[in-house]
Amino acid sequence: MTAASLPRTQDLSEGALGTALLHIERGDLPTARRHLARAVAGGVSVGGNASLFHGAPALEFVLSRAGHAGRDVRDTVDRIVDARLAAARRRQASGALPHLAEFDLIRGLTGLGALLLTRGAASPRLEAVLAYLVSLSRPVHIEGRDLPGWWSAVGPGGEEMDGGHGNNGVAHGVAGALAVLSLAARHHVHVPGQHDAIEVFARWLDTYGGCYWITHDQLSAPTPSEPEPARPSWCYGWPGIARAQQLAALALNDPARRRAAEDTIVRTLTDPAHLGRITDATLCHGWAGLVTIARAAAGDSTAPERFTPLIDDLNRRLAADLDRLPKPGFMEGRSGAQLALGGTNTTGWARALLIT
Repeated sequence: MTAASLPRTQDLSEGALGTALLHIERGDLPTARRHLARAVAGGVSVGGNASLFHGAPALEFVLSRAGHAGRDVRDTVDRIVDARLAAARRRQASGALPHLAEFDLIRGLTGLGALLLTRGAASPRLEAVLAYLVSLSRPVHIEGRDLPGWWSAVGPGGEEMDGGHGNNGVAHGVAGALAVLSLAARHHVHVPGQHDAIEVFARWLDTYGGCYWITHDQLSAPTPSEPEPARPSWCYGWPGIARAQQLAALALNDPARRRAAEDTIVRTLTDPAHLGRITDATLCHGWAGLVTIARAAAGDSTAPERFTPLIDDLNRRLAADLDRLPKPGFMEGRSGAQLALGGTNTTGWARALLIT
């Protein structure tokens, strides 16, 4: 394995690994093996860009969906996790704010925690990742200001942003950390402070979850600003956040929060103004992500029949738009859309999205 910059074939988001995942879910292992061979032909990254969606951790996730992640792959991933935790601890000791890539789902420790959780048993390494995520729920004092522990000094794209920002999304923000802590609790994996952290993240999203992210000016305002109209999706926006809130409610045994989260999903996914902002069939920000969220929410609801008509509607929209996707991959391409349209989650592929 090499740490060099490598082609995107080993990228779960857009590369051959995502296509292999589709065929594993379908039970077509010979075709999956061909895509896996293509994915690893140039080596597999174990460097700073290795994450749930790239390199060795992505390979482990896909192989484990077929029950074939070997000890060598897991040992490699363990070393990656250890290195990322050590880097995060050094950053915390320095008093600096984190970059999103330190903790988010796509590139960071939330995603690595989600991967460790799929192994099926608690471990000291998983508990260390969860403890790190819990630490983000504690405020930090920076340059005379109290800020959330997940506040990033730069913008969501790494750009300069005066005062930084607090990211709310599942893909890159605090909703992802909330989801993995909540899913861990549902799997009876607990660390000190986990319950309190879930409450902190959930309450933050109660206040600010309507915005993709919060700037320093918004945080300093006497009252939360009204969010601008935005595309509802898995990666950012109400549907993904509401599913994270539903998972939090289940972890906290909070029926009122669960009802509120389910109401948000139903209200958003039946509102023509919201649906009119969806422009493609992708998992990341299109129909595939929405129908996958709706199915998962229905599965955990005490009133699943509420979701039946909207799932049927989203399926029709997904089927109509799927062939227009130009890319073959998982997050923004046909493989992910086909997984969602198939309606099964036999291998647990949706765990990469923290939906299940």
